[in-house]
Amino acid sequence: MKKTLKLLWREPMLTISAAAAAAAMFITPPSTRLLRDIDWHTLGTLLMMLCVLEGFKQENVLEPLVRLSLKTKSMVGLSLFYIFGVFFSSMFVTNDVSLMIFVPLTIFTFRGGGKEKYILPVITLENIAAIRGSLLTPFGSPQNLFFFSRFGISAGRFMLHMLPLCAGSALLLIIFVLVLYRKGLHEDIDFDRSRLGAQAGKKRLLYICLFALVIFTIVSRTQYWWIAVIIVVAAIAAGDAKLFLKVDYVLLFTFLFFFIFSSSIAANQGIADFLNKAVAGREYWWAIGLSQLISNVPASIVLYPFSQSNSALIYGADTAGLCSLIGSLASVINYRIYVREYPGQGKKFIKVFTLISWAFFIIVVIPGFLLTSWEM
Repeated sequence: MKKTLKLLWREPMLTISAAAAAAAMFITPPSTRLLRDIDWHTLGTLLMMLCVLEGFKQENVLEPLVRLSLKTKSMVGLSLFYIFGVFFSSMFVTNDVSLMIFVPLTIFTFRGGGKEKYILPVITLENIAAIRGSLLTPFGSPQNLFFFSRFGISAGRFMLHMLPLCAGSALLLIIFVLVLYRKGLHEDIDFDRSRLGAQAGKKRLLYICLFALVIFTIVSRTQYWWIAVIIVVAAIAAGDAKLFLKVDYVLLFTFLFFFIFSSSIAANQGIADFLNKAVAGREYWWAIGLSQLISNVPASIVLYPFSQSNSALIYGADTAGLCSLIGSLASVINYRIYVREYPGQGKKFIKVFTLISWAFFIIVVIPGFLLTSWEM
């Protein structure tokens, strides 16, 4: 019991999600429907990525990407390299995966160059880049994939409607970086290259192949994703079983508890009747607001049946992640990566994250609302 309480005290996001899931059980009693409504696909994909990227870290698989980033010696150039690496990769491999790849590299590089004071603002901008870059494509985020499968429009039309938000966000990210380094636009980074001396491990090829399988599973949107989960788990169990001891299960359970909460809320008839009257005509603001309680993916699923405007709903859901950690579970991933590297610094992360994200949100929220009149 003491260990459990200590874990809950040390992991506030896990505590919040567990409390929310427990409270939801009183709103809607547990049932077999609850188990069916949990997003097992996302949880399975997350488990695969956590395992494979832990293997990447162990085997130094991503070291060539670090070497490439260091070709630019200025802090402005290096920050833009990582931020837009997240921005563009999130369009194809989802915002969650892009953060899991680039945020650890950012921490490693900045720490190795003695620039730790910039880590928090830069990974916060990477978080924004993941949220705003991924909105362009139908498969950039789980909520986009959900909406695209139901809107009945072409991929080209979908991307055309999302392009103004995406392009405007790219310009804003550049401005935010220039503001961050306004006192030293030509500040250099002198990275300790001895930190790159470690050789790639013997299991490097295993994890590269498993990563390719995971990316194929995400991009292809196959209904047989569960087979990929079995293959990844079985391959690691056979070739590197000790890796399972290093996987971040706290993040996995945090997602599970949030899904239990959102599924319970969605299944409650009284809440459904209320939403039926309240959502129509206010989809944009409802998507932003409800996402702060259950995150934007579950909020999208809950609100869709009650919405009359596709544009307002998706613009709101894709803007919601800028308000709080819970607004997008991609932000929870970013938070977990940081506090694993800097234990006890969770409050500092939330402070910096909230300040920068809200500054971005205030700028984009009204233009996003005005675009809702351009119906898909």
